[in-house]
Amino acid sequence: MALRDAAVSVVQRLREAGFRALLAGGCVRDLLMGKAATDYDVATDARPDEIVKLFRKTRSVGRAFGVILVSAGRHWIEVATFRSDVSYSDGRHPDAIRFSSPEEDAQRRDFTINGMFYDPLEDRLIDFIGGRTDLEAGLVRAIGDPEARFAEDHLRLLRAIRFAARLGFRIEDATWEALRRQASSLRKVSPERVHDELEAMLTHATRRQAWRFLNESQLVCFLWKGSERLCGRADAISAILHGLPPAPISFALALAVLALPSMADAEEMCDALRASNELRNGVTWLVAHHRDLDEPGRVSLADLKRLMSGPAFADLMLLLRARLAAAGAGAEVYDEIERRVAAIRPEDVAPPPFVTGDDLMAFGLPPGPIYREILDKVYYAQQNGDISDREAGLAMARSLAAAGR
Repeated sequence: MALRDAAVSVVQRLREAGFRALLAGGCVRDLLMGKAATDYDVATDARPDEIVKLFRKTRSVGRAFGVILVSAGRHWIEVATFRSDVSYSDGRHPDAIRFSSPEEDAQRRDFTINGMFYDPLEDRLIDFIGGRTDLEAGLVRAIGDPEARFAEDHLRLLRAIRFAARLGFRIEDATWEALRRQASSLRKVSPERVHDELEAMLTHATRRQAWRFLNESQLVCFLWKGSERLCGRADAISAILHGLPPAPISFALALAVLALPSMADAEEMCDALRASNELRNGVTWLVAHHRDLDEPGRVSLADLKRLMSGPAFADLMLLLRARLAAAGAGAEVYDEIERRVAAIRPEDVAPPPFVTGDDLMAFGLPPGPIYREILDKVYYAQQNGDISDREAGLAMARSLAAAGR
């Protein structure tokens, strides 16, 4: 069962049971734009207890807010009871909710383009807030008072920018001014939520437009403590983002662009965004090595192989090309590195070492830091093509061991 069919089956079941049920939110926007929706939400006048009784398999992920996950085929569909929210003292969650009507439910949502409903059984749009008009005009507009909408959930500051950038829309004037006035409220949003929104923005092909909105709105100053330093590099960051391919990129690469050239900034950013170890390693590796390929003639074969075996070499190549383009340089440097990389067989990038610690021990060399020193030198020579077999590696190791005794 396709995802849309699964959502429609949930609507059908609710309607057969005598409840009102509609598709809601972003999926309606995507349907009107002729895009494939990535998720489908259902809104209904059925209460959570009634939803649980009606469907065989459910999950109560947000029951306090009237939200139940319903299993349909291989999919989980979010089903929410029409509601009104009563104040937001923490800038994220409503202090209380009141089950209500579709008209009132639409008023609690963030932007007009996300506040429409659709009846898939009658093929009918239900729009209480002018969402279709704004969609056709290419506008991101807060529903009702924009100051109130952003105060209710500060993450909407970033969501407005993400929608505008991704859809190629303009942020409506009053919404934009409210966003700018409340920019500092972003500091109250959890690092995890900022992390997720930035990832959605900066890994997408529209990342440069998202960055422009972030900078012009001054939200960039409040992404994390210390992010205000990005303002001085805004144009340079934009130029590099523009040089990246018009396709999804890794979040590590996007964050590395923001941090360049400072390793301290990279570490601070990863700490602030609660980056996973994998993400942190990717970002810091890219920042540490971002200049290593700038002069192809000075990059040894061994050094190139070591970079190729690093955790983010493909991203390093993308970063090299983008940095060169941002600097107005020709493609010669990138083309030369690409040619050399293509000439190296995958099995030769990080081959098994000719010499190991067991060999050094067999020489009678006492264990210690000298082991690592010798093994590194011999392996470097192996990767560089200076030695071609185990016998040559052992001879080099014996010579180094003798010199180090």
